[in-house]
Amino acid sequence: MSRHLVLPLVMLALSPIPGDFQDSALIPIQEVPEDLDCGQPGPSTRIMGGSDAQPGTWPWQVSLHYRGSHICGGSLIAPSWVLSAAHCFVENGTMEPSAEWSVLLGLHSRNGPLERVQVRAVAAILVPDNYSDVVLGADLALVRLASPASLGLAVRPVCLPRASHRFAHGRSCWATGWGYVQEQDPLPLPWVLQEVELKLLGKAACQCLYSRPGPFNLTFQLFPGMLCAGYPKGRKDTCQGDSGGPLVCKEDGRWYQAGITSFGFGCGRRNRPGIFTAVASYEAWIREQVMGSKPGPAFPIQSPEAQSGPQEHEDENCTFALPECGKAPQPGLWPWEARVMVPGSRTCYGALVSESWVLAPASCFPDPVSADGRPRDLDEWRVLLPSRPRAEQVARLVRHKNSSWDDASDLALLQLRAPVDLSAAPRPVCLPYQEHYFLPGSRCRLARWGRGGPAPGPNTMLEAELLDGWWCHCLHGDQGAPVPRPGDPPRALCPAYQEEEAGGCWNNSRWSLLCREEGTWFLAGISDSSSGCLRPRAFSPLQTHGLWISHVTRGAYLEDQLAWDWGPEWEKIETQTCPPPTEQGACGLRPEPAPVGVLWPWLAEVHVAGDRVCTGILVAPAWVLAATHCVLRLGSTAIPYIEVYLGRAGASPLPQGHQVSRSVVNIRLPRHRGFQPPLVLLELSSRVEPSPSALPICLHPGGIPPETSCWVLSWKNPHDRVPVAAAVSILTPQLCHCLYQGITPPGTLCVLYAEGQEDRCEVTSAPPLLCQTSGGSWALMGMAVRGSQELFAAIGPEEAWISQTVGEAHFLPHSDFSHWSPEGSDLCPPDLARASSGSPQVALFLLLLTPLILY
Repeated sequence: MSRHLVLPLVMLALSPIPGDFQDSALIPIQEVPEDLDCGQPGPSTRIMGGSDAQPGTWPWQVSLHYRGSHICGGSLIAPSWVLSAAHCFVENGTMEPSAEWSVLLGLHSRNGPLERVQVRAVAAILVPDNYSDVVLGADLALVRLASPASLGLAVRPVCLPRASHRFAHGRSCWATGWGYVQEQDPLPLPWVLQEVELKLLGKAACQCLYSRPGPFNLTFQLFPGMLCAGYPKGRKDTCQGDSGGPLVCKEDGRWYQAGITSFGFGCGRRNRPGIFTAVASYEAWIREQVMGSKPGPAFPIQSPEAQSGPQEHEDENCTFALPECGKAPQPGLWPWEARVMVPGSRTCYGALVSESWVLAPASCFPDPVSADGRPRDLDEWRVLLPSRPRAEQVARLVRHKNSSWDDASDLALLQLRAPVDLSAAPRPVCLPYQEHYFLPGSRCRLARWGRGGPAPGPNTMLEAELLDGWWCHCLHGDQGAPVPRPGDPPRALCPAYQEEEAGGCWNNSRWSLLCREEGTWFLAGISDSSSGCLRPRAFSPLQTHGLWISHVTRGAYLEDQLAWDWGPEWEKIETQTCPPPTEQGACGLRPEPAPVGVLWPWLAEVHVAGDRVCTGILVAPAWVLAATHCVLRLGSTAIPYIEVYLGRAGASPLPQGHQVSRSVVNIRLPRHRGFQPPLVLLELSSRVEPSPSALPICLHPGGIPPETSCWVLSWKNPHDRVPVAAAVSILTPQLCHCLYQGITPPGTLCVLYAEGQEDRCEVTSAPPLLCQTSGGSWALMGMAVRGSQELFAAIGPEEAWISQTVGEAHFLPHSDFSHWSPEGSDLCPPDLARASSGSPQVALFLLLLTPLILY
């Protein structure tokens, strides 16, 4: 019931509707006298980007109230008639009752005195029969007043254009209203009527702008009876609450209503001008509805001089406005980098977001303030900007209301005493709107933020690319919570860095995350203070604060998303959730269904002395578990040189990850298992940070959960080592004992391969046995026994040794799994026992004929 904000996430594919009122036959009425008093403002010497109107400047402007509250604007076109927008009155196809509405005429300030304001009840509301939705056109309504307005200096009708009237494109017109001054930013007290100058755009140019793909790669089709007004660069527009208000153009000394504020894609966004209902197209309908009213609306004849303005050709090209922010000569040379100098404090790094405002962490600035709320020494603060010969003074500090307790809201805005010239350096950084979706794989960089020194090591250490939302939220967010879908505000942004961790600390500095789209840089996120020497793994998204920044600054450069290649599958994405949390953080994560190339992030290639490659499993950030017989030669006392690789399939890194390599600095064997125990732990030279290509697996404490999916994971060819998985069922201890009586040591698991799966994996690399839990996490069950593809040394019996050796290894709770009772484990079917003594394969064949339960 206000000016519709058809934001990107609700755009629809549209088709034409019948009915073009411009071609309708006109109903003859008496010609209007030349001296009719319409379109004449009274004597006098917010809308987005507008300013306060002077009293009496727009005497036809009215305020439509529903149950006592302002909802829409309108224009007086005759003593008993007001013109407005249909969508103000129609909700879900139902007309709101006229008795609930009232009209205020002669109103200037909605918070001012009402002595001279006329209030009229509504007798009837009329909308075109073919109006169905604001984006399909015919968005106009006629409101009949219960009693005529008293015309005077503050209340006068506007002139209406005839169907033959032509408004030259490019001319300046004016829109008025009490709507929002920005998206979701209401007009502040005292609610003075706002006015804004807008340029009329020709149909071809407007359609060209809206034909450029926007959110979800959709476009918008203009329909007959619509017109556009605004600027390709945006920043001036009507907004919510301005609906139904007039767009007027002055000709021959009179003001004609060219349009009715209808809807827009956001407010003041670049290349998205406002959409208005073209009043001239509906002359016939207006005349038909007001027939018999005296006096009725005035439709003066347009003079030949006014008709001779420039007209647009249908094939005229339009020029897209480019972003006025986020341009850097090269990555790392940021023209928006601001250094805030506060007496007695270290330099604080922030970012220029508009001509007059700098964004920085609120924690940089001391708390003591004077009685008026200003920091006591604010006059001594200085801001250094690139390519500026002198420091800028600070006029005001505005802290985010949650900055004292919420790290994600640790923000402050500093207003400069004088605005800087942006025609040359410095330049502001672009800020994202709330629905901005930074695409996975976006190229990003770290930039200094808050206090701290430069990054150690080469400049490439600052390069990164974004992980997708599932990995980000499941690795660093709230496990078990829904993952935000594309277009929903994320809870975190997670970069994957191009290079492995190097020596040297990051000085516990804070960093901002800059991400690039089509050559334009956005300030995407901010980090809290680092707890160690590593680069930040998760950033608080800045887009959730865009509205606060724009509300304070009224000029920050919020910019639409520039890259919309979300892929054809975005509509099929169902709400996803992360597996339940663990004490040590995320383990065993793998999205379902897994994206192509993201296979098994805990699978490691263990290269032993250059002569063989074994399968290893990452069980903690600095530890890999492997089969002892594959890593160590039987009877040898020499410790081989071992190199471990994660995040690759053979020689190729995974598409959404990065190859990680570590050398082994320590080999640990369980002392209680004799000379040649089945499992070995390999300590890595440095920790591996969690990522889609290198993530520890959960460990299974023992017992087999029913109805779980289990797999043997290895590679088919030991040379290219592309990971493959073979589906298996784990046999009960009774069946395992019967099949391998006298052969298997305690703690051995036996598996039965699904049909056709036996030859998928080679066994010389000692592959692991994995199962997916009901919660979604993957758990390691065991490692292959030498020379067998059906027998695996279980992890559960080694829980104490692994937990003592590796503090960060995570065993799933025992209560989550059922344990088989050993009772009757020595009772074997006679035929099965005899067959197992000869050939396990024959026993498995007989097993298929035996009615035993498999899990």
